[in-house]
Amino acid sequence: MIASPARFLSSLLLLPLLTVAPVRAGDTIPADQARVEDGTAWYDARLLGIEGQGWDDTAAPFDRLPARAEEKVRSAVWGLSRHSAGLAVRFVTDATAIHARWKLISDRLDMPHMPATGVSGLDLYVKTDDGKWRWVANGRPTAQENTTKLVDSIPAGTREYILYFPLYNGVSEVEIGLPEGATLSKAEPRTSGHKPVVFYGTSITQGGCASRPGMVHTAILGRWLDAPVINLGFSGNGRMEAEVATFMAELDPSIYVIDCLPNITAGDVASRTEPLVKILREAHPDVPIVLVEDRNYTDSFLIESKRKRNESSQAALREAYERLKAAGDENLYYIEGDDLLGDDGEGTVDSSHPTDLGFMRQADAMARVLRPILEGQ
Repeated sequence: MIASPARFLSSLLLLPLLTVAPVRAGDTIPADQARVEDGTAWYDARLLGIEGQGWDDTAAPFDRLPARAEEKVRSAVWGLSRHSAGLAVRFVTDATAIHARWKLISDRLDMPHMPATGVSGLDLYVKTDDGKWRWVANGRPTAQENTTKLVDSIPAGTREYILYFPLYNGVSEVEIGLPEGATLSKAEPRTSGHKPVVFYGTSITQGGCASRPGMVHTAILGRWLDAPVINLGFSGNGRMEAEVATFMAELDPSIYVIDCLPNITAGDVASRTEPLVKILREAHPDVPIVLVEDRNYTDSFLIESKRKRNESSQAALREAYERLKAAGDENLYYIEGDDLLGDDGEGTVDSSHPTDLGFMRQADAMARVLRPILEGQ
């Protein structure tokens, strides 16, 4: 799993929360809420509401865990929760050009096996007339503070967009820039009406090594299933911990997806799976919980130790699942690891972390289980 160096975590400083009240869905944001520079009106993204943020009592504007978690979870988990993985804003505008400005917490823009566009970039999608999401532009970071024109020459018309935030960096500010006079409003709730799907997992869940934020499987599934997603992926630290599960139990999701096996071995899988499910079940007796096997290392056909690592942890998860089902849990589901990356070995950068191809395959495998659950709610 991807480990976050100490200097990266130490740069994730606590940032003051500013008072920004999001408008109601469908309401146009008043022009006086923008700061105009050279014909471009800049709007604080928080005016639109942050999708994918499970708590509003955060220490900084774009954290993924509440401030009180700092004293409860391990320091590594807390540091990684400052990354903005899975956070996004949805908005509606008639603008003919869209700009973005964002300030990153860390000066480490990329990693050896993951580009800056995924680690520290933004990603813009638009909803087309047929209701599907199409990629439009990527905000490419060159420094901690970035300003860029994402797209221009947009034909006249009002459209809905979603802007995804960085996966392996944090942001202290995000602004959307539109030509002065263009309208901006908060998007209406998703037509599906689904509550968020909550993912708890590892560096893979956090997004390593997607080329851009919209290509992590959690974001892909959000678009495919028309559901908000809360991404609680913690690189190297998705360990089925009770402290994290206790915070997860505070949420009101449509589904919990537990995908932690890449960070724990069989013994911990055996000892931690049932206690984690119990914590969630005490708060949500009927919410579906999906247990996910670890993806098979793509070189495990050759490297016996990796093959045994997969087989032992998968067996431990299956046994825990069977015990929970036998005990009467009727809303427990299971995803096997065999199909998560395909069978041709082309889905990762390092036998573990998916490429964009791998994330598409992982999203497809998960959608086969998640879509019927959501359709039945």
